[in-house]
Amino acid sequence: MPSTPETKVKKVVTKYLKEMGAYYFYPVTGGYGRSGVPDIIGCHKGKFFGIECKAGKNKPTPLQDKNLYDIGSAGGIALVINESNMHNTTALVWGDAPSSRRYTGTGIKNSDAPVQLEFNFGE
Repeated sequence: MPSTPETKVKKVVTKYLKEMGAYYFYPVTGGYGRSGVPDIIGCHKGKFFGIECKAGKNKPTPLQDKNLYDIGSAGGIALVINESNMHNTTALVWGDAPSSRRYTGTGIKNSDAPVQLEFNFGE
């Protein structure tokens, strides 16, 4: 069976996570799991992250969007990664990516290609 475009993104992302030495897993969302959880959950050097992988111009669903927001509001790193930024996974997880957009809680501003989400709660 051929890989889907999203599966290809996940493979590239996990390749970089392995190279970084990050702990990560794919959460099970059926049964007792929680819906809308990002595709990949992990931790690197004490920083919790959630990564939603998308193909093309696909964007997170409202429930995925809420979960990414919740991760960010709890101090974690919330990322949406697709083909356009998948080779920047290391920089995105480390917070060194040159381009990022503020997360508004209702979606990603001006985003044709998902990027690292940063949270600003008026601090």
